[in-house]
Amino acid sequence: MNELNETTPLYRDAPYDTSFNATVLAADETGIVLDRSLFYPQGGGQPGDAGTLTTAGGTAITIESTRRDDAGRIRHCVAAASDLPAIGDRLQGEIDWALRYPRMRMHTCLHLLSVVIPEPVTGGSIGDGHGRLDFDLPESTLDRDTVTEALNRLIAADHPVTTEWISEAELDARPELVKTMSVQPPRTGGSIRLVRIGDIDLQPCGGTHVASTAEIGRVRVRKIEKKSRHNRRVSLQFDPD
Repeated sequence: MNELNETTPLYRDAPYDTSFNATVLAADETGIVLDRSLFYPQGGGQPGDAGTLTTAGGTAITIESTRRDDAGRIRHCVAAASDLPAIGDRLQGEIDWALRYPRMRMHTCLHLLSVVIPEPVTGGSIGDGHGRLDFDLPESTLDRDTVTEALNRLIAADHPVTTEWISEAELDARPELVKTMSVQPPRTGGSIRLVRIGDIDLQPCGGTHVASTAEIGRVRVRKIEKKSRHNRRVSLQFDPD
């Protein structure tokens, strides 16, 4: 059992896996802590995963969302506290792939958006079938159709998406890798995870991504808004056509 009462984040290295087995480290009305999990905890603008945890006796526990608690532990938030398992129980987890996969596609697409619009990012979020980034742009001549076309060219180019790790010192020596102004990249045991898209983008990110930009599918810019004097919001959605 994990002596540090922490969860091994299986989703980092296996974002396409949907089921796993784990041991309960803690369980109360705030959620269930496991020794390992494929469930992504809410963060970086990406919602936490939902799904089920099933006991050895066949009881399915509905997980409504996943997030980190104040201590940084991954908690699987249950729909009904009466379904809580006991510490030490073995459970089988199953993530809701119908929710996860579109979020992976959109998260990768937002990285491409930061390539098309190479300006500091002030915020962002990922929804179901849509997403947005906010940019520090006091003056803007962004055109919705032009951005849409540029994004879809990058998507169709089928760039590979991979991950790698660098040290905190290496990141500090390369501040240009960090595109977000208000959110610092997650630091894990002195290391920072980078997401690389072909030879066009490299930036810190702890989220889940597709293996190739072609998996994103066609998207379109839904709208471009002026949210403040220094803030332009670009909202995307998957193209239903």
